[in-house]
Amino acid sequence: MRKTAFITDSTAYISEETRQQKGITMVPLNVTFGNETYQELTELTTDDFYEKIKHADELPTTSQPAIGIFVEQLEQLAKDNDDIIIVTLSSGISGTYQSAHTAADMVEDANVHVFDSEVSCMPQGFYALKAADMAQQGSSAEDIMQALETMRANTRAYFMVDDLNHLHRGGRLNGAQKIVGSLLQIKPILHFEDKVIVPYEKVRTEKKALARIFDLLAEDAQDDSALDIVVIHANREQKADELIDKLKNQYPNAHVHKSYFGPVIGTHLGEGSLGIGWVKSS
Repeated sequence: MRKTAFITDSTAYISEETRQQKGITMVPLNVTFGNETYQELTELTTDDFYEKIKHADELPTTSQPAIGIFVEQLEQLAKDNDDIIIVTLSSGISGTYQSAHTAADMVEDANVHVFDSEVSCMPQGFYALKAADMAQQGSSAEDIMQALETMRANTRAYFMVDDLNHLHRGGRLNGAQKIVGSLLQIKPILHFEDKVIVPYEKVRTEKKALARIFDLLAEDAQDDSALDIVVIHANREQKADELIDKLKNQYPNAHVHKSYFGPVIGTHLGEGSLGIGWVKSS
């Protein structure tokens, strides 16, 4: 049986324990404060990031992993595996997907498959975890890649931010959308569409935004399909726990997870952001 290895980037925010259990290698993105650059999670923890950003004179910047890091990992994994699958955050907001392709072309002995999740954070992680589980069940790399493509139709991710300036200044949200939101004091529900972040609906309060996202989840849950749900927070663990309790009561048969917006994504969304994502299990 062919052996398959897995890589995902740090913005999937899969715990180190789970990565070790599933055999998933993590390649970190970078956060730069002034003249200091840190690899997220390995050199800069999420807690340290949110503390550091409170005292920063200006917003940090982010960058994709160096191609050399991808090459190093691919060369190592190719020694003991027939195939390597890389799951990246959306190519519409980062060059990580292209870097992975470039690195794959540089390693001659590696049979590499690169998958653009078209999202980020734990919804991206769901793809990597699905791939690893299928491999453990004996699925080929080709079958896994096809399953990930099929999974797109059943994956959702919605989030809201306290301040649209983070997304606007980081170039992740259209300027006109930002201005309209600021003038009307609207806190839009955001999502990924065609690989980029755009408003889904415009609402005026967090309470109404969360209620709308719960309605969208309820629509998807009507057919009693198995669900994996994740609540994602930017330094708002208490609120995340409240939402998790509500979801567990409402969907007792679903797997409800808690995750977070780490340094790279937190740079663009800002502290206080919340997200809810889900995928129908096949």
